[in-house]
Amino acid sequence: MARINKISITLCALLFTTLSFTPMANASEQARHSAVQKTHLAKSTERKKKTTTKNEKKKTATHKQQTVSNKTSKPAAKKTRKTSRTASTLVTEKCTVRKGHKSNCLKVGKTAKLSEVHKVRVQKAQKTAMNKLMGQIGKPYRWGGTSPRTGFDCSGLVYYAYKDLVKFRIPRTANEMYHLRDAASVNRGELESGDLVFFRTQGRGTADHVGVYVGNGKFIQSPRSGQDIQITSLSEDYWVRHYVGARRVMTPKTIR
Repeated sequence: MARINKISITLCALLFTTLSFTPMANASEQARHSAVQKTHLAKSTERKKKTTTKNEKKKTATHKQQTVSNKTSKPAAKKTRKTSRTASTLVTEKCTVRKGHKSNCLKVGKTAKLSEVHKVRVQKAQKTAMNKLMGQIGKPYRWGGTSPRTGFDCSGLVYYAYKDLVKFRIPRTANEMYHLRDAASVNRGELESGDLVFFRTQGRGTADHVGVYVGNGKFIQSPRSGQDIQITSLSEDYWVRHYVGARRVMTPKTIR
């Protein structure tokens, strides 16, 4: 019996020891596992920070390289446009300019809408001049006259009709009008309403008489003392023999 009791006591002691130390062992194992997880997490976080820092440094270096490249590279070609107007076309110049190179310009012609505007302005000026001239028909010739109240000589009639319509000063003699730099020479077959026609009737200077072409081969003039302002045909023998030329004073560049 005593032997059995000793064995029982020994078994009980072993069972108590096992039951006492098992929870402690489990707790210790869990603590070690948690510590390992924290260590792995810390290392992973540190690796991510290092990777992010390296990427940021690379981006900064790339941006600096691009900035330096942009500063040192040649400037892009600049395109400029120059525009010049004529009576019938609008000419545009497209120019490419590079540093250290000559500008390369190409002319591009377009049908200009402004040409129609110019035509309308010239036609309006021509009509105004014709109305002023036609209103003087039948009035007497007067040497040196420039007024509807007193009458006109040949150049005085032209001066009256155009002095307020063109930008330049209209001179007072037929010979000065014939040599006007602002007036373009016109062939007889290309005469238009409003063109000045010149004659040399007395051998004084290049031209000593002037009239205004009104169309259909006719011109208006103030002939000489004793005659009234009238419309005459250019095809009459006398005027054919003494005709010296024509000038155009009303153009898109010269009208006000």
